[in-house]
Order: sequence, then structure tokens, then C-alpha cells
Amino acid sequence: MAPIANIPDSSFPRVVIIGGGFAGMRLALELSKKQFEVVLIDRNNFHQFQPLYYQVATAGLEPSSISFPMRKAFQKFKHTHFRMAEFLKACPEKNEIETSIGNVRYDYLVFAIGADTNYFGREDMIRAGLPMKSVGEALRIRNTILEHFERALNTDDPAEQSKLINIVIVGGGATGVELAGALSEMKRFVLPKDYPELDFSRMGIYLIEASERLLAAMSPKSSATVEKYLIKMGVNVHTSTKVLSFESNKVKTDKTPDISAEMVLWTAGISVPKVEGIDKAEVLRGGRLKVNRFNQLLPYENIFAIGDMALMTEPDYPNGHPQVAPPAIQQASLLASNLDKLVSGKKMKEFHYQHKGSMATVGRNRAVAELGKIHIRGFVAWAFWLFVHLMSIVGSKNRVFIFMNWMWNYLSYDQSLRLIIKPSKRKIS
Repeated sequence: MAPIANIPDSSFPRVVIIGGGFAGMRLALELSKKQFEVVLIDRNNFHQFQPLYYQVATAGLEPSSISFPMRKAFQKFKHTHFRMAEFLKACPEKNEIETSIGNVRYDYLVFAIGADTNYFGREDMIRAGLPMKSVGEALRIRNTILEHFERALNTDDPAEQSKLINIVIVGGGATGVELAGALSEMKRFVLPKDYPELDFSRMGIYLIEASERLLAAMSPKSSATVEKYLIKMGVNVHTSTKVLSFESNKVKTDKTPDISAEMVLWTAGISVPKVEGIDKAEVLRGGRLKVNRFNQLLPYENIFAIGDMALMTEPDYPNGHPQVAPPAIQQASLLASNLDKLVSGKKMKEFHYQHKGSMATVGRNRAVAELGKIHIRGFVAWAFWLFVHLMSIVGSKNRVFIFMNWMWNYLSYDQSLRLIIKPSKRKIS
């Protein structure tokens, strides 16, 4: 018999939540204020603010500024327990899950694992492309960028220098365009002061998108505005272009000449990791789990899925909701209320996504925002983007640190976090 995880019992119904992202964190916080025992399980002991990963990757923010300790969030709730563990398998017939710290019993189980990088079966990108789906991966990108510039100083070969300092971004969604804009500003304002010996006319920033326009989730007008911004900032934008291969430090596409580069940042897609033990559930495109309008994972009455991994159809969203934070947060809030109703024998409420708008920024004073029929761009959109993201950060201290960093960067045209941080190699004698 598998060991049982050491988690205190209570007289309240136990809700086990797998994943501490936007959906899992919101659900745990709201259930903690109700008559439930909450067990939150995540492989990390901190919540990560994904929309600002790109600023960690480009030395704009420290990783700790966009991370918040799980245990601090739940200090005031007696019947809420966090465990840092790996989810292994669901056992619906026993109302248990298997984890790396033992089996955990549940009355209600909620999957909020989120999504990971989708390489679409591309072995070359799995092997050599750099993803950005965690704080750790963002920090790895920062290290790699700075290491390449350090290496570029040690060669006089122009071709070798270009290969080291060129950066190719695959994927023209919000993450791709924000990365491209941030890297362009680094190239213009920051890196020439750190590396005056290098010729930055040799540095190319390439943004490659397979579809016909950037920001496919926004209007064509916003897409055109962002593309115009990026081109003016010196980014080489290639839409309707497919990456064929990345081998021997060369990126081959179906439209452009080969691009010499050691670094490819892969932001082209996301997929949901496979969940073991729920064989009766319907798995749809991208690994997403089909749920009903109450986020129930049919045919299991006491198992739910929310956020990126849940695919719920509505008339306006026949292919499921966007895999971004707002739908995840809204689903979590309604599920907290519905679980309360379920325990009380009341009728649950169906989910309807309230789309409040979309935003993307490519740098200082340059952004687009769509708020219903209102479309704004430029400084106003950029200021609105800053405000919304700042207010969404978990933790007052984090908000203060991020605001101070942004103001310093804005006034000084500089970033003070250009550190290469990696484990030291111990010599064993």
C-alpha cells in the first residue's frame, strides 16, 4: 500500500487543488474563506506571475519581484495546507491522488496545472530552443543572452559575433512581441553601454510568425500597429513565415535567407501535460480536458478542471476560452461558489466568460489595448497596461519593488539587473 501524505484532517469537505497558478491560487484563497479543508499541491513553493516573465528574461525585473511564497498567502487560514510535491496519478475509484510525497485523499479534486510549451513535435526546438514558461526558464534566457555577449567580446570574427548576438523569436503572440520589444530597447539603450567594443549594427532581432499577422487574438488594426512599432524599433518582423529547422546555429525558414544565430526563443504554442488516471475523460486539441459549464470533468462528478487545461465551449468560444489569466481567474471564482452550493445541495451556476479586453506592449510608450469597442494605443495604452499588471501582482511589497524598477528604468533608460546567476561547479578532490 502506498504511504499516505502527512496532511491533517478536519470535519470540513476536503478540496485538493493541483497547481498554484492564477486559477489554483485564486480558488484556494476563496475556498479558504469558506467551510472547506483546502490542500494545494504544486511543484514550486511560490506563485509565479507569468505575464512578466519576459521582463525577467530581459533584465528588467528580479525573479523574486514576480514570485510570491505560497505559505505566506495562506498563513491566516487554519484549514488550508500547502504541499510542495509532484502530482503523479489520479485514482478516482478511491478518491485519492498519488504524489511524490504519498497518496492524498479528496472529496473534491480540481486540476489547475496550467499549460507548458508546445513544440509541435519539433525535435530541433526541443533540443536547442529556449522556452519561457517559468521563472527559471526566464532566468535561463537572461543568463544566455548575457553569456553570449561576453563570448562575443572574445572574437574578432564579424560572422561569429553576429551569430552570438543575433536573437530569433519564434511566435508572434503577446509573449513574442513583448520579448521582441524589450530586446530592442536593450539593444538601443543598455547593451551598447555595457559592451562598447561591439558593433551593434551586426545584432539582429528576428520575430517569426507562421500566421499572416502578429497578435492573432486581437484585431487586425492592433496587429498592424504593433508590427509598425516593432519595425520602427529595428525588429525584423516576418509574418506568414514558417521555421523549417534550427541546426548548426542556422535558422532556416520557407521565406527568408538562413539566419545565423545561436539563440532561438520559442514562444509559438502551449500544450497541456497529460494527466494520468483519468482515462474516461475526453482529451481534446492541445491536451486540454473537456469540461461542462460547471467545469466538471465528465464523467467524474467530483473532479473539476479550470484554467488553461480546461476546454469549455460557449457560443462565442466554440473552440474554448483563451488560455490566458482572465478566464482562469473567473472560472476559479465561480467554482469556489459552486462547490459551496454543491455541498449545500443548491443548484450550481453555469460559467459565462466576461471578456474585459486585451492588451500588449512592445516598450516605452508603445502598447495597444482593446476594451470592448474602445481601441487605444501609444502612451495611454502603455500606462493602462502598466497599471493593470501592477495591480494584478500578488503581494504589496512586490508591487512596490516592481513600480520602483519601472520608474527607474523609465527615467534612466537603464536596467540594473544584468547579472549572470547560475550554480557554481564544485571541484571534488
